Amino acid sequence: NIIIVTPQLHGNGVAKINGDSIRNFVYEGVDENFVDLLKIQIVLGRNFSPLFPSDSTKAVMVNEAFVKMAGWPYPIGKEVNMFGSHEKKIVIGVVRDYHFASLRDAIKPQLFVSTSSLEDPYRQLLIRIKPNSEANSLPYIEKTFKKLFPIIPYNYQFYNEINLQNYKAESNWKKVILIGSLLTIIIAGIGLFGLSILTTERRFKEIGIRKVLGASVNLIVFTLSKEFLLLIFLAMLFAMPFAYYISNSWLETYSYRTEVESGTFAGAGLLVLLLALVTVSYQSIKAALMNPVEVLKRE
Repeated sequence: NIIIVTPQLHGNGVAKINGDSIRNFVYEGVDENFVDLLKIQIVLGRNFSPLFPSDSTKAVMVNEAFVKMAGWPYPIGKEVNMFGSHEKKIVIGVVRDYHFASLRDAIKPQLFVSTSSLEDPYRQLLIRIKPNSEANSLPYIEKTFKKLFPIIPYNYQFYNEINLQNYKAESNWKKVILIGSLLTIIIAGIGLFGLSILTTERRFKEIGIRKVLGASVNLIVFTLSKEFLLLIFLAMLFAMPFAYYISNSWLETYSYRTEVESGTFAGAGLLVLLLALVTVSYQSIKAALMNPVEVLKRE
């Protein structure tokens, strides 16, 4: 588990790149432990290091999206002129793109500066603790924090809770869709079952005559069920394109998304047909197994 203590030193930054090109990016203040803590891979160059004192004032790291934005074939050693500063900073490392925001957004260009001083009042502390050790870890962290920063308010958040919050709307929609789907299936099943009973009752004489003439149980069940299954199949032909359009339109709001596959609709269609067949066949089989003499006497 990773907890975040105090507000983060980050935001949107502006800098001159390649001499005069002004670009926007996400600005992050980190230390040399940041990439290891979050297990971010350095793909080129090196990390910030206490062995290089100039890193705190003259060095920056960037992500792959930043390199692509700048159009650098080889970014190490390139200069970045930060807005509001006359001092140029040198790129010493490139980290692999990682999702630091919601999956709705494409990964933006990101720039890291070294902020190793604990005196920075805007600094965020990321702390990794062992799972299920919150009861012991949190009081110790609070005590240590107040000792180091007596005038700064103490607060914290778990990173996994932040991730869950980013997708709270999707989680709520999942519950709504699941409950709505179950209610729809139950109501439709009850209606289909009642309709099959009504249809079977109206065709008792036909069933009896067919059995007297030698019709098998399978043939009678098929005769009674085919009309229902045909209507359900036609309904699916109309519903599936609409469902595909709605699903695809919703997924397009995400920069990173899965594709709507035909196998999903095929599986759902087969499941619907199976449920309908079970619902209708119960009454059809019951009618087909009745003694034709009793059926005709009843008529």
